[in-house]
Amino acid sequence: MRSRSLQNLISVCLLTLGSIIVWVSIVSAQQSSVINSLVRTSASSGVVTDDSVGDWNQYRGPNRDNLSAETGLLDRWPEGGPERVLTVTGLGEGYSSVSLVGNLIYTMGNIGDSEQILAFDRTTGKQVWTTRSGKAYLDGTGNGPRGTPTIIDGRIYTLGGNGDLVCCDAMTGSVVWQKNILQEFGGSNIVWGISESVLIDDGKVICSPGGSAGSVVALDAKSGKTIWVSKVPEAPQASYASPIPMTVGKVKQYVVFTAKGLAGIRASDGEPMWGENASSNGTANCATPLIIGNHVFSSSDYGTGAEYVQLRAQGDAIVSKKLYHTNEMKNHHGGMVFLDGHVYGSSGDLLSCVDVKTGKHTWRERSMKGSIVYADGKLIFRNENGEVVLLAADPKKYSELGKFNQPDRSDRPAWAHPVIAGGHLYLRDQDKLLVYAIR
Repeated sequence: MRSRSLQNLISVCLLTLGSIIVWVSIVSAQQSSVINSLVRTSASSGVVTDDSVGDWNQYRGPNRDNLSAETGLLDRWPEGGPERVLTVTGLGEGYSSVSLVGNLIYTMGNIGDSEQILAFDRTTGKQVWTTRSGKAYLDGTGNGPRGTPTIIDGRIYTLGGNGDLVCCDAMTGSVVWQKNILQEFGGSNIVWGISESVLIDDGKVICSPGGSAGSVVALDAKSGKTIWVSKVPEAPQASYASPIPMTVGKVKQYVVFTAKGLAGIRASDGEPMWGENASSNGTANCATPLIIGNHVFSSSDYGTGAEYVQLRAQGDAIVSKKLYHTNEMKNHHGGMVFLDGHVYGSSGDLLSCVDVKTGKHTWRERSMKGSIVYADGKLIFRNENGEVVLLAADPKKYSELGKFNQPDRSDRPAWAHPVIAGGHLYLRDQDKLLVYAIR
């Protein structure tokens, strides 16, 4: 009798314990789901998280170097190229590339008589919101904005072809603040329209009105109020390149390729500290410079070439020394990448690899003028005629791993830079965005 009672008691205890284990498992799963949801929400608001590797939150990527952290990508493309999985329409006219944070794709375009900031669902391609940023920018080489949105801390910052700077809520498109930097700082528009993609750093918006009141300015990212104004010697206009942050020793600066050359501007107060102009031409400086340790590699076309500059801290300032000038990298506007001691990019219409120590090319391939991005040991090159090429990031030789001709081409050059994010390749061509699975 006692044995049977004991068995019954043990059975009840085991059943209770099993129920507890099941309950704990359910709660744990729910908590895990909530945590994952929070991570996704955090990524959507622009906050860098462990899950944000699939984001590309600004022009040239998170570090403004055109180097993607994506891995596991296709080593070769099938004949005809990778699978196109999505086509987004309604982007309007423009050469702006795309930025991606969370489940949204951001870009800009002319729609009707207005310049618009646009957000699309990353999965379906449907438009989520659109916000007018100013009047449409019109130009014979192609209408529409040139700069790419920057998304930081739940806000999106855009600079249009007419100099209209806008800060919006990244999830809703509601305007937080806006101003025209040319009007406010005494600037005038440049030949082919303001093209800068603004930098957001340490709570500041860094941009280049190139006006009489200041060549480069820092604005409060939350309010748009002026923090400092930098008067670069010779009062250069804005160029078509974008600013990048750099620290040498303990001195932080912003490297800006103005219309007259490189300038190093102290981040704390806007004081110009150094300048170099061997890579600058008198027509259009377009390529954003590369930061290589304590060095800067910059390049332009129109027969000019590139220079390699060494920087060192001296007290609370930075001084520069030109190490060399080379004619073997004349990058127009497709940008460059630096990897393992070499710079890759178009030099005129020659896709080139240059040894950064010597300034000499290690290989060149003809009829390849365009833009470039790196990921997972490979380079993706977008020719301005529409051809897209996958090649090995090999400094010894040009080695193709696949290519295709972009379908649904517009009648404009394919100048919007390619983007790699979340295992996908994004190609904007005026009103359309083509998305390819490359993992």
